[in-house]
This record gives sequence, C-alpha cells and structure tokens, in this order.
Amino acid sequence: MKCPFCGYLEDKVIDSRLSQDGSTTRRRRECLSCAKRFTTYERVEEALPLVVKKDGRREPFDRTKTCEKRPVSLDSIEKAVSTLEMRFIDSGEREIQSTSIGEAVMEELKNLDEVAYVRFASVYREFRDINEFMSELKDLLEVKKRS
Repeated sequence: MKCPFCGYLEDKVIDSRLSQDGSTTRRRRECLSCAKRFTTYERVEEALPLVVKKDGRREPFDRTKTCEKRPVSLDSIEKAVSTLEMRFIDSGEREIQSTSIGEAVMEELKNLDEVAYVRFASVYREFRDINEFMSELKDLLEVKKRS
C-alpha cells in the first residue's frame, strides 16, 4: 500500500477491524519509511452494473462521489453506498440507467444529510432558478415535519 505521506510502498498493519455488517475491513497501517500512520478500507469488489448516463455514455459506478465536502462520517457513507450497491447488484442487470441511480441516491441522502440531498437534487434535477430550489426545500421541510 502506497503511503499517502511519503509515497513509500511498504507498510505494516497495526490493527484490522470488520465493519458492523462485515462487508468492509478497516486497517490501520504504519509506513516503514516515515513511520506515519494511515487508515485503509478493504472490501470485496462486486460486479456492479454500468451506469448509463443521460447522454448515452456508459461508465462504472463511482462510490467516491457521495457526500463530497460534507461533514458525514465515512462509516455512514460506506453503509449508504453499500446499501445502494447491493440493490443494484441484486437487480441482476448488466446496465442501469443513471435516473434510477439518481433517485436511489436521493432517497439515501435524504436520511443521511439534508444539505447533500438538496445539493445533489439541484444538479440531478437541473434546477433552473431559485424557485425550483425553494420548492425542493419546502418539500423536504414538509416531510421532516411529518416525521
């Protein structure tokens, strides 16, 4: 594993722990060159369907796009993304439309982080003005009041 601090390629594992659902292994490592410690996550690579974008392009599902620049714990993100991935894998489809992924991601984000949800929805639904943005916020507040 390449050290994120000095780039050295050898390290030793200090500690390993399974996630609560057993799908991910968290490893604390120490670089054998600079002695700094870092964390890695290991998971089984599943055969995910390709994402078919609105313009027809196909690309692999990218779990790293979730909640960028938001104060959401890595464990929460991992759990939400793993839930989505399992749903897509269980579908048995070789390809999945980006619209299906977008709707599923929005449902997960609603429960995970409201700001990330609104941010994602504004891009995904292509809000053209502040009124569309405000309408989405009002809907979110109504749902929150009911629960």
